[in-house]
Amino acid sequence: MDALAGLLDGPRARDAFLLRMVMEPPWSVRIEDRAPICLMALTAGEAWIVPDEGDTVHLAPGDVAVVRGPAPYTVTHAPGLAPFARIGPGGSCTTLRGEALSNSMDLGVRTWGNAPNGSATMLVGTYLVEGEISGQLLDALPPVLLLTAQEWNCALMPLLDEEIARDEPGQSVVLDRLLDLLLIAVLRSWFSRPGAHAPAWYRAMGDPVVGAALRLMQNSPAHPWTVASLAAKCGMSRAGFSRRFAELVGESPMAHLTVWRLALAADRLRETDATVETIAHQVGYSGAFALSAAFKRVRGISPQEHRTRGRNRAVGVGPADGEGC
Repeated sequence: MDALAGLLDGPRARDAFLLRMVMEPPWSVRIEDRAPICLMALTAGEAWIVPDEGDTVHLAPGDVAVVRGPAPYTVTHAPGLAPFARIGPGGSCTTLRGEALSNSMDLGVRTWGNAPNGSATMLVGTYLVEGEISGQLLDALPPVLLLTAQEWNCALMPLLDEEIARDEPGQSVVLDRLLDLLLIAVLRSWFSRPGAHAPAWYRAMGDPVVGAALRLMQNSPAHPWTVASLAAKCGMSRAGFSRRFAELVGESPMAHLTVWRLALAADRLRETDATVETIAHQVGYSGAFALSAAFKRVRGISPQEHRTRGRNRAVGVGPADGEGC
């Protein structure tokens, strides 16, 4: 498992908010859903993404953007236009005064807009629930990531465009996986482009020694790794391995392993009903007490508090299939 796959393997899209937005100018939509990440792919016309802070980003046909939440932003035909609609948590859609717009803007299955044959068409996929592992990845991204049609060519966009309006059994699962694949393709292209400032852990994966050590930790977090055992597996002395790892990754092997284990534990606390004891063994701790001590030392709260907070935030989030805008 490589670094990107490892970070995306845990928190995957589950009943993600997906739709085709069809608009005829003038139009402007305020996004205040607090979602951790949203992917937008323009298939026709033009659009602008206007963050409350940061640079305005222009989208042309074939361009794709990833917006990192939870800060609000506006998607519009032209900068400066006042929004006529607001997208809230879970994909709720209202006017700025709070009047429901879902029915008046409904153009069919997962299709929403102000004109059935509008000149601007955009595919929108939103991850509704924050995941701890993906949080490490999002920290490495700008507020708005843009790949132009000239910078990448992905066969997944036409497939998502074709599938998004279908209403067949299991369709939500198909769309979730397509969204995951499209996001991975975008991030892989983003980190691999010339002059990219990829995070240290991503660059380190290309090193024959440190990359091998990272894969060992990611693939087998429950193994009782030590600096000495990792160094031996990678064919280096303990001191040489520690120095090389710290230079490339920016932290020691054991510090990195702790962060990885606790991220896995945090995600499993939110996504499963497994006991703290069970999760502790799954991620490499001797038991619930050891995991709890490490969790509180690094994150400031207990595993149970983390689980409770995550589930409280998730209450009411995520529309049923076909609901929302």
